[in-house]
Order: sequence, then C-alpha cells, then structure tokens
Amino acid sequence: MKYIFLFASLVALGLNSMQAQESTLKLTLEQAIDYALTHNIQMKNAAQDIRDAQAQKWATIATGLPQISGSANYQNQLEQPVAQIPAQFFGGQPGTFEEVVFGQPQTLNAGVSYNQLIFDGSYIVGVQAIKTFVAYSENAYNKTSLEVRAAVVEAYSNALMAEKSTELLSKNVAQIERNLFESKALFENGLGEQETVDQLQITYTTLKSNEKNAYRMARISIYMLNALLGREIDESLDLIDSLEALVGVEMVSPLPETFEFGQNVDYKMVENLTEQTALELKLAKSKALPTLSASLNLGANAFGERFDFFETGKEYFNTAILGVNLQVPIFSSLLRSANTQRAKIADIKAQNTKKDTERMLSVQFENMSSAFALSKEQFLSAKDNLDLAQRIADKNELKFKEGIASSFDLRQAQLQLYQSQQEYLSSMVRVINTHTQLANFLNESL
Repeated sequence: MKYIFLFASLVALGLNSMQAQESTLKLTLEQAIDYALTHNIQMKNAAQDIRDAQAQKWATIATGLPQISGSANYQNQLEQPVAQIPAQFFGGQPGTFEEVVFGQPQTLNAGVSYNQLIFDGSYIVGVQAIKTFVAYSENAYNKTSLEVRAAVVEAYSNALMAEKSTELLSKNVAQIERNLFESKALFENGLGEQETVDQLQITYTTLKSNEKNAYRMARISIYMLNALLGREIDESLDLIDSLEALVGVEMVSPLPETFEFGQNVDYKMVENLTEQTALELKLAKSKALPTLSASLNLGANAFGERFDFFETGKEYFNTAILGVNLQVPIFSSLLRSANTQRAKIADIKAQNTKKDTERMLSVQFENMSSAFALSKEQFLSAKDNLDLAQRIADKNELKFKEGIASSFDLRQAQLQLYQSQQEYLSSMVRVINTHTQLANFLNESL
C-alpha cells in the first residue's frame, strides 16, 4: 500500500510539472510581436476605431439614400369640440346659433412616408470626407501597431538584458566570494592584510546588492512584457531569442539610406488631415448650392363612433401626397462668406504644416540613421572593451594571488570589468532599439 501511494504521488507531481510546462508561453521576438498585435489592448481599441469609422461612413452615405418610415395614430375624443354655426344656415332665426359637432369621436390614421435626397452639395462632400476619415483611422491603426511593435522589442530586449545581467552578476559574486574566502583564510593564518579583506568585502557587498536588484528587475521586465502582450503580468513566460542573436541579425540588416515621405505613417496621417481641410473648404463653398429633395406619403384614414377599425367591411379613406422641395440660398448676411474664408485659412495652415512635416521628417530620418550607426559602433567598441577588461581582470587576479598586485588594483580591475559587462549589454539593447525605431520610421519589417 505504501508503494502504491508513493507511485501515485510521483505521477501527480509529474502531471503538475507537465501542466506547468504547458502553461508557460515560449516566444521568439517575432512571435512576441505577432502575439501583441493580436492581444494588446491598444491594438484592440485601434481595431474598434476602424470599425467605428466604417460605421460612420455608412451612416453618412445612408443619409442620402431612400428613407422609408411608417406611422399609425389613434385618437379617441372623449369630449368632442363643439362649434357654433349661424342658425339661419339651417332655417333658423338670424342672429342665433346652432351647436354642431364635426366628425366622429374615434379616428385611426396609418401611413407610409418615402423621402429621397436628389441633390445636396454638402452630402457629396460629406461622403468624400468620411472616406478620408476612414483612411486616417486605418493609418492610426498602423501607427499604433508600429508603437506596440517598438514597445515589445524594447521590453523583450530589456528582459533579455536583465536575465543576462543576473547571470553575469551571479558569476561575479561567486568569483568574489571565492577571493574573499581565500583572503580571510590567509589573514587568519597571518599571511594577509585586513585591508585586503575589507576591499574584497566592499566589492562583495556591492555586487550582492546589485545581484538582488537585478533579480527584481528581471521579474519586473517580464511583468512589463506580459502587460504589452495583453497577458496577466505574473503569467509564466520564456524568451527563446538571445541578445547576441538579435544583434547579429540587426548588425547586418540593410536599411535604406534614403526614404520617401509616403513610407512614413505620420506623413500619411498629415496628408489625411490636409485632405480633410481641403474638403472642409469645399463643403463651405457647397453651402451656396441649392438643395433638392422629394417625398411621397401614402396613408389611410378611418372614423367611427366606437373602436371597430379592424372589423370586416370597415371603410378606409386613402390619401396620397407627392412633394418636391427645393431650397435655394439667397442671402446669409455674409455668413457663408465668413465660413468660406475660415476654411481657406485652415487649408493654408494645413499645407504649411505638411511642408514643415516634410522638413522635420528629413531631419528625423538623418538623426535615426546616425543613432543606429552610432549604436553599432558603440557595440563593437564595447565588445572590444569587454575583452580587454576581462583580460586585465584575469591578469590582476593572477597577480593578486601571487602577491604582486594589491587588493586595490584587483578591485579596480574588477570594477572596470563589471562596468564593461553592463556597457556591453546596454550597447546590444541600443542596437536593437535604434534599429527598430528606424525600421518603424521607414515602415519596414524588422
């Protein structure tokens, strides 16, 4: 019985382990981006904005299409109005009046109305404007996707850097711990100095604190990435890519040295706004055009002393009205002229903004290209510096053990190594981020 229980426990532990592994999401950077573009809250809201724009488009178009409505009205005059008619109309005495009630107390009216807009200049411009608004919403969606992509890349690379940093710090702490243990042993045996132990103790304490903080930052970086992915922040997540692999791809990734304004999503949105102001000017001018519409109303009326409108044989009286409505603007006390002038001013300002945007985007492209080039140069420099710092630290540690170098020299060499390690990690992240920013600016894939 004891063995059966043990076997069952082992099986349960194995199943729990398998479930934990299955619940862990494992993603490359590209997979993380694709996941975020589907599940990120901002992306979901941007998608809803497009649907809302499409609905507004149809709502605008529908105002110019046939409008059909039905109506029904029932009235029961509990006290019918009385009218006085000169009595002489009925053969009575002149100067006297007879009280008369017109109609029957109960009435039922039913009808159908058909309205059709034939011509309205503002409607035509409105349809054009809503199409521009839909295009703007689509570009806003693309801009959001680029922003989410950049945020995921930054969070993913920061998480990798935090993970790598904890590994390096743990390795450094273990090394210093060995040095400190050996120095204490030598000092206790009268072969070392207190200062040597103190120097190593300072380094060890600092590194240990940094290691604890690195573990906290690694956890927070995963929380941030999970939030961008649209997941609960404490859900398990494994990152498949490495910083070295990502940098290796982007160091050789070719990007254009020039760009066309139409590639940039911000420029596309400025073009949308420019088109919008041009249409607003067109709309202001269209207010001087006439408006023509038509309507057809069909109905039936029935009357009675009591409610018998649905009985067989009840008589209904049909009505039919065809109407045409023409409205011609004649004089608005210069209101239309003032609105047209304001629309012209807005259009001029939009054109100026477009030109200024072109200049600023040109500067921004040069700045981003320069930043990407600098990040690659800094990475290569940091890599060389790390190799040199590692050799210096190894050499000083050897000298220290042989009694040639002091504890101060060893500590300086170790601090230089730790700084070079962090700079190397930061330089890799900068390459990844500057490459992403430039790719997003050009609307290019990573």
